[in-house]
Amino acid sequence: MRALLDACVLCPWTLRDFLMRIAQEGAFTPLWSDEILDEFVGAVLRNRKDMPAARLARTRSLMEAAFPRACVPMDAGAEVGLELPDPGDRHVLAAAIAGKAAAIVTFNLKDFPSAMLAQHGITALHPDAFVVALLRSDPQVVARALAAQVASLRNPPMTALELLAILARLGLPDAAQRLRERTPIDS
Repeated sequence: MRALLDACVLCPWTLRDFLMRIAQEGAFTPLWSDEILDEFVGAVLRNRKDMPAARLARTRSLMEAAFPRACVPMDAGAEVGLELPDPGDRHVLAAAIAGKAAAIVTFNLKDFPSAMLAQHGITALHPDAFVVALLRSDPQVVARALAAQVASLRNPPMTALELLAILARLGLPDAAQRLRERTPIDS
């Protein structure tokens, strides 16, 4: 599945890392645009005054290197004729269309009405529903991504249960619960 990741799901580093690891496992193909990445970096810099811009530039570079085909090239005027409740989100829909995405993964479902997206064969999915769908499809892939993320955490180290608690607080309560139930997790 090709899924466009909205900036709002890229901002929390724990969620971004989890989604990137799931994609690395081959569960879905992530998509974004330069404008989405700019929006993500800008939002983090506005909300985290302690975050060095160089660190976010490195994060962006790592994402682009890990998924070199994820960035959807945008033609001038790609947003023309696209109607959404928030005109500022037209670039997201334009990128999803250009990237032939099946879904837009976003916390802002109200900004992407299903009737408007259906005209383009796209659905908007909350990240919790998205991960639950991936779990239904192949729970082992998602479990491997979770294990890889836990193994990478050094400062501070974290258990799978602690990571799942954070993901639940970030808006993935159903996915976290299903992972707790389906995955052998050392606490």
